Amino acid sequence: MGQTFMVDGGQDSRRRRLPRDERERLILDEAIRFFAEVGFEGQTRALAERLGVTQPLLYRYFPDKEALIERVFDEVYLKHWRLEWEHLLKSRQRPLAERLGQFYREYWNTVFTPEWVRIFMYAGLKGEAVNDRYLQFMRSHVLEPLSIELRHVQGLPPPPQPVDELDLSIAWTLHGAIYHIALRKWVYGVPVPDDVGPLIDSTIRTILDGITVPVEEMTLARA
Repeated sequence: MGQTFMVDGGQDSRRRRLPRDERERLILDEAIRFFAEVGFEGQTRALAERLGVTQPLLYRYFPDKEALIERVFDEVYLKHWRLEWEHLLKSRQRPLAERLGQFYREYWNTVFTPEWVRIFMYAGLKGEAVNDRYLQFMRSHVLEPLSIELRHVQGLPPPPQPVDELDLSIAWTLHGAIYHIALRKWVYGVPVPDDVGPLIDSTIRTILDGITVPVEEMTLARA
């Protein structure tokens, strides 16, 4: 159950008054937990009840449900993205497996929270636009650069521009394998090691070791 707070003019004098930005933060944090449990189809009336406030008060901070979802999207999906990750993926001074190991360890600790994983799953099942936007973000910031690096380490020419679905599918295989570890932990309830780093590293090595033939075959098919 989320924290309650004083509503201006409210009847419960035991609730303390909070500054507007702190009340907005409380609403947003509870909305993240709420949507992680029920998906974006959850009703704002139920969210208000969890917060112990009225639905009209909720709309003082977020004019409608879509505005609240937008804030949740920014908070859960985009806020934790680090610009240095883009440089890390492209920096060829280090082996690709090493770069990917660092990237996905940090991505796991920063992005793959239980709220992120569950909201992403629910939104995908309902075809929510926020998922499409995030997938486009991932395509340009992770999958396309990764497709180029996967070819480079094999001495192959860069993929066609724009990167086509064949190359992206291989990058998705690697990214999806890491995501599935989070899915096992936060959705399926399957135990994973407390220190997930070695599991991430072994997953990356397994994918990279088996990826040479498919990429070469795609290159020959296009020739």
